[in-house]
This record gives sequence, C-alpha cells and structure tokens, in this order.
Amino acid sequence: MAFAVKQSEELYLKSFRELEKSQASSAPGWLAELRNSGMEAFAELGFPTTRLEDWKYTNVAPISGVNFQPARVELNDKIAKQIESLPLSGMETNRLVFVNGRYAKELSSLDGLAEGVKFTSLSEAFKAGYGSLEVHLARYADFKSHAFVALNTAFMEEGGFIEIPKGVVLDKPLHLLFVSAGAGEPSIAYPRNLVLAGRESQATVIETYASLDGGVYFTNAVTEVVAEEGAHVDYVKVQRESDAAFHVATVLGYAVRNAGIETNSLQFGARLGREEVITVLDGEGAEGILAGLYVTDGRQLLDNHTTIDHAQPHCSSREFYKGILDGQSTGVFNGKILVRKDAQKTDSKQSDKNLLLSESATINTKPQLEIFADDVKCTHGATVGQIDPEAVFYLRSRGIGREEARSLLTVAFANEIIDRVKFQPLRVRLKAALAEKMAAGTGRKEA
Repeated sequence: MAFAVKQSEELYLKSFRELEKSQASSAPGWLAELRNSGMEAFAELGFPTTRLEDWKYTNVAPISGVNFQPARVELNDKIAKQIESLPLSGMETNRLVFVNGRYAKELSSLDGLAEGVKFTSLSEAFKAGYGSLEVHLARYADFKSHAFVALNTAFMEEGGFIEIPKGVVLDKPLHLLFVSAGAGEPSIAYPRNLVLAGRESQATVIETYASLDGGVYFTNAVTEVVAEEGAHVDYVKVQRESDAAFHVATVLGYAVRNAGIETNSLQFGARLGREEVITVLDGEGAEGILAGLYVTDGRQLLDNHTTIDHAQPHCSSREFYKGILDGQSTGVFNGKILVRKDAQKTDSKQSDKNLLLSESATINTKPQLEIFADDVKCTHGATVGQIDPEAVFYLRSRGIGREEARSLLTVAFANEIIDRVKFQPLRVRLKAALAEKMAAGTGRKEA
C-alpha cells in the first residue's frame, strides 16, 4: 500500500516498512491489516497542529522535529538493579516489566495468578493466538481521527495483555511497569495495552511510566479497557517520565450494562505530556469515574483531554481533576461530557480545580457539556486560584513557617485525588512522589 507522507513523517514510514518486513512471516493477517490501516490514517492526518481546536495550547513541533529511533539498550544487571530500586517497583503486585518498550520476562512476576487469568506481554499473546485479541484490539480507541493513536496502531508490537474470566475477583493488583533506560540517542516506544474484564469480574490495574535517567525519548501509549456486564475495573496510571521526555497517551474505557470503570491519572513528569482519557458508557446502569492530578514546574506542559460518553440511559459518571502549577509551567484541561439522544436519566458531574503556586504559571481549562437528551442531571465547573493567605496566616500563627504552611496546604489540596487510589502501598508512594516533585520545584526556584 502506498502512503503519501510529509517530510516530517517520512522517518515513521521508513520504520514502518522495516517493521512490516521483520513481521511478514509471523504476524497474523488481521494484525498486518490493522497496522496498515493505522499507518494509512497517520499518513493522512499527519502530526496535529495548534490550528486544531483540541491542540490549541499544545505544540507538538518538539516531537515531530526530533529523529526518534527505536531504543537498542540491552538489559543488564545494572539496569535490573535500578529498576528494582524504583519507588513504584517494590509493591506487592503481579507485574510485567518493559524496558525501552521491550518485555523483560526475567524482571516480571506472575506468581499466584487466579485460574484462567491471562496476564502476559502483547507479543506473547500474539504468539499464543488468543482469539480475543482479534475481537477487541484497536476496536475502541479511534485511530482514524487521532494521529498519535494511528501511529501507535501502526507500530503496535508490545505492551500488556490482560484477560480476566467471568466472576474472578483479583485480590492483588496487576502492574504494567514501563521503564526508559538511556539509549544515548532520542528513542521511541509504542506501548499498547489491552485489558478485558469478563462478566462480574473485578480487578485493579496499575500502569506506570518511569525513567532511569534524564534522557530524551518519546512514549506514545494506548490502553484499551473493556468491562463486560457487571465487571468493575480500577485503573491507575502514573506518569513519572524524565524532565526531557515526551509522553502522549490515550486511555479508552468501554463499559456495558452495570459495569464500572474508575480511572485515576497521576502525572508528575515529562517535558511535554498529553493524555486523553475517554470513557464510553454503553449499557444501562454503567458507571464511570475519572480522577486526575497533574503537577508541573519549570517549563513543563501537561495537557489533559477527557471525554465521558453517555451512550445509553440510566448511567452515571463523576469526574474530579486537580492541577498544581509552579514555575513557568503550563497546564491544559479540556473535559467534555457527552449525553447522546437516547441517554435519558443520565447523572453526571465534572470538576476541575487548579492551584497556581507561581505568577508565571498558566492554566487553560475548558469544561464542556454536549447534551442531546432532555431528562438528565449534569453539572460542571472549573476554578483557578492561589493558596489562601488566611489559611497560611492561620498556620503561621500556630508556629508553622511560611513555606511549610504553603506546602501543607498544597499537599492537602492534592491528597483529595491521591486518596481515591484504593491500593494503600501505591497511595503511600504517590504521596512521596508529590513531596519529591514539590521539593524539586522549590529547588529550581531557589536556583
């Protein structure tokens, strides 16, 4: 198939041809067709520009202008020890570890999985020929109108595959840990994850991105979460990329009758980060909860776009996002609640609150409602403010220093989101990550 691409996208077409050639004898026909469709869509769309409303505040020229190459670093004892020492590595979970986008089986832990649970790398799932892959993979995240999803679809080769049988309730979280280790040159990875929760099943899935050094690299990730009738998935995504990294991600949750998906997104890292979280409620009684915390400093830009799609009647959703912005950083929040024509008795609430710690920090927030039904209950709102000086004065009057008072109030603001994470060991580590992030921001200001 011939593709017409712009000069800035020629590198990706060349890499795609190399992938096609290497996978020609092993990839099933349906997968090759999907990859081709993804590349075709990317060639037509190209990288988004600020002329597009959804990308108005996020210029991806720093991404399109870099010659990213697949990382070639081999796993060794030093890297293995560094991974084990990561704050989010030592939790009591089953886990799959990926280094520079490649599955590291020797660092993964699959002990004690419930009978029938599939928890493996995407490449291993392809080899095993699981039928559910063809049915579900790339059927929910829209690659025909989203350039980065299209690019990920073209290159999808590795990531996590989770399938939970009917009625199984997991007592231990499943952790997908993606680690970047210095490759010397700007590198790229395309994690692709698929979570299938069978009828009446329950699971917690943690997806973490971390760096072992401060290198320049690009993570383009897509995760699809499917909850069948009566299933419930708690999904937590933690983004702690390096200060020089780029992170673009799409998370698509699809819930049918009486199913629930709760998404918690915690973002601390990356020079430029963009995350789109979409939850589709496509069955009566389905429930969606979206929570997020983005913390920025320096010249960081973190862009959050969310959509809750009420496609059927009698569904409910709640959304709580908070931002803490310092230095000359920029935050973006664009949250949409869509209520379709026949989605009567919808109950939805949305909130985005932002705390500016610096006069040079910027937040662009846009909550929006699109309602095509007449019997609904929907509210939304956004606030932007600074730390309450009266609260600071109150704490100082009790012997607490000014900076400590500001820190206490900031942490209290953030903890409303962090405390929604049900897995206690992860909550503890997230609060430590917040403290570390804030201390780093203070250090940059003092410097």
